[in-house]
Amino acid sequence: MGQHILDGNPPVAIILRKSTRAKRISLRISQLDGRVTLTLPRHVSEAEGIAFAREKQTWLRGHLENRGEDQTIALGASLPIEGVDRELVAGANKRVVLDSATLQVPGKPEQVAPRVQAFLKQMARDKLAAASDHYADTLGKSYSRLTLRDTRSRWGSCSSAGALMYSWRLILCPPEVLRYVAAHEVAHLAEMNHSSAFWDTVTRIHGPYAEPRAWLRKNGSGLHSYKF
Repeated sequence: MGQHILDGNPPVAIILRKSTRAKRISLRISQLDGRVTLTLPRHVSEAEGIAFAREKQTWLRGHLENRGEDQTIALGASLPIEGVDRELVAGANKRVVLDSATLQVPGKPEQVAPRVQAFLKQMARDKLAAASDHYADTLGKSYSRLTLRDTRSRWGSCSSAGALMYSWRLILCPPEVLRYVAAHEVAHLAEMNHSSAFWDTVTRIHGPYAEPRAWLRKNGSGLHSYKF
């Protein structure tokens, strides 16, 4: 249907779309890129949809403000790795080096973002594989494969064939959060649901999980603000 600009300070661009499956008007903000989408059922007019958006503009602007600015990966920027902020600095070695306060990145400025991303993906794979192996052994089950993606809507998944998938951005979280997500997905090898039996399984192989789960719910969306 196109785009509409909601007047105000600042103006907000809204993408309008019709959906044959939508039963009511919905207004959504992507935590990945901040795009605002107004979805209308087939019988609702564009004018009605825009009026709905105007009614919600205080809520909308508040959420956009809370989302914050996108953060570009470049020398001098700060990036959380395993929950600890590290400054990106020029590296003297041929490889990326992580220490307690910095991430040392060699190469030209335009190479910084892809090199940091490659480093983080490999680190995430190593940590998630180790955690998945540990919880699978504890559970007495095995998984078929492990893949990494940059997903918007979920931090991990487990297929009926035992394939585990994780967001590589979990390496930005504190280690206990990454381990909780690994335990959560491995538990699906035994329980392909979110029943009480599933949560009992998570507790049995991981232990209490309320704190890391709450951290991810509160802070997870902000990890998508880092643009590589």
